[in-house]
Parts: sequence; structure tokens; C-alpha cells
Amino acid sequence: MTDKVSHRKILKPLPAWPGARIAVVSPASSARPDRIKNGLEVLWSLGYDAVASEHALGKYQPYFSGTPEERLADLHRAFADPETAAIICTRGGYGSNYLLDGLDLELIRKHPKPFVAYSDMTTLQTWLLDQIGLVSFHGPMAAADFSVQNGVHVESFRSSITTGMVEVGAEQGLRVLRPGRARGIMYGGCLSILTAALGTRYAPQTEGKLLFLEDVGTKPYQIDRMLRQMILAGKFEGVRGFIFGEMLDCGSRGADPDLLQQVILRLLSPFEVPIAIGLHSGHVSGGNVTLPLGTEAELNLESDQPLLRYLEPAVNPPKNAG
Repeated sequence: MTDKVSHRKILKPLPAWPGARIAVVSPASSARPDRIKNGLEVLWSLGYDAVASEHALGKYQPYFSGTPEERLADLHRAFADPETAAIICTRGGYGSNYLLDGLDLELIRKHPKPFVAYSDMTTLQTWLLDQIGLVSFHGPMAAADFSVQNGVHVESFRSSITTGMVEVGAEQGLRVLRPGRARGIMYGGCLSILTAALGTRYAPQTEGKLLFLEDVGTKPYQIDRMLRQMILAGKFEGVRGFIFGEMLDCGSRGADPDLLQQVILRLLSPFEVPIAIGLHSGHVSGGNVTLPLGTEAELNLESDQPLLRYLEPAVNPPKNAG
């Protein structure tokens, strides 16, 4: 296996520097208005002109922020708006799969922007990456993370959407499960959402990637089932390395505290690649790390200082830069 990255389509957005406008959208479930307000205030404190979209604070039965048409319109407007530099979701929950059939890929291709989200939005992020090569950002959301104290790893957030270069390690929770070193295109997201897309035309193209997987409140046997389903679907073929998230509340009461790690190592034993766990990105206890998806990175688990280091920027400089 070569470390050389094969020819691929990639669509990098322009950077979003402080002072730029960030559109806050709710493509899935509704969020508490007070949390959205708190999240906006934190983004303002970071120097961004954060603005809630028309239906970001909406509520549509039984648990959505709006009808599929309203949520899709907000997302399309955010991408098309020339004054908007980046897009951040309020929260995940459930419902972004209602938007897949109506996504205007050509509109988004013409107006690429940093799209920051996780959880239920994994289905949108992987589809946009697979179809038009849009680099997206697995990272903090307004109501879920920016609204709470120490909810965001600010350094990786700033770096991701400005310079597009990120480096994280043990301080961000990264631990070694199986040593080794690998390079590849970062890809992935919430394991439950990736698995739910199998058997549809929106199934993730995980093969051959440096694969990030995370989840929350899922018992080890359920992680076992989902990993097994991904294996049976051929989705781990050629994967360069595995990086698991914090896996918050993914244990079983009364069971061995290392049961989840044992499950992961057993299921992935046929794949002779490095495996890390613990990275605080997505559903986490705090300090949510922003990870660009779609660009090349290196995972180094050969020492007692594990490191995930990006090898290329996730954003393009303006045409008149430098």
C-alpha cells in the first residue's frame, strides 16, 4: 500500500476569518432558543457575525426545526448568500436525511463554504464530500457546544476554518489502541448515521480512507453490531487507519470498563492498520475538536505521544491572496 494520495476531486471552501458572517442553521431537530442565543453570543465573542437562519429557532412536529422544505431552503440560502462565509448547525438530533433528495449539489458546488457540524449531519457531510468533493468540518455546533462552558476546542475550530491546518494529540484525548503510522484522506463521522445509510444510494464511501468513527450512549454490543455491519458491507476495505472518538457513555453497567476497546480490537483484528480512540470530536464531554473531512492527514501512533496531523490545508486562500 502506498502513502501517495490517488487522484481525487476535492472542493475546498474559502477561509472564514474573524469578522466574517456565519449562518447558523437547523437542518434536523429543533434546539432550545436559549441555547442558540448563547451559542450566537460565543461566536460573536470570537469575532464572527453569527446570524440565525429563518427557521433556526423553529419547531415543527414532532421534533424538527421546520418542514423539510423550510430546512432545505435555509441551508441553500446560507450556501448561496455572498455575505455568508461559513455555516454552523445548531444541533443534530434527527431529520437531515429528509433533505438529501432535495439538495442542490450544483448550487453548493458553485458556493463552497465551511460547513461545521456532526451527529445527524454526518449524512449531509459525507454525501456532499462523496458527490462534489466538498471538504466539510466535523466540529462544534451552536446550541450543542458553543452554548456551554468549555464546550469547544477553540484552537482547532479557528485553525480549521481559517488556515485549514489542524494538529491534535493526547491533550485532545487521543490514545493508542494499536500502534502504527498511516496517511490518508480523513473521512467519517457518527457511526450510527454512517451505518443507517448502508443499502441506500447515500451510503458513505469509507473505503481506503483514514476513518474517524464516533458515537454516544451506545452499548458495546451495539457498537459490535454496527462495526460488523460495516464490515459485511465491505466498507472497511483498504482503510488506512481507524480513529475512534471519545465514545461518551458507550459502556455497559457492571461490565469490564475496557469492554468497548476489546470489542473494537476484536472486530478490527483482520485489518492490520493503526487504531486510536478517545479523540474529543463530536459527541464529547467537552472541548469539541474540529476535524476537516476530505483532506490528507497522518496518524502517528508509534510513540507515547499519539498525533493526528493534517498534511494539507482544508481551505483555499482567496485568489488575490499573497
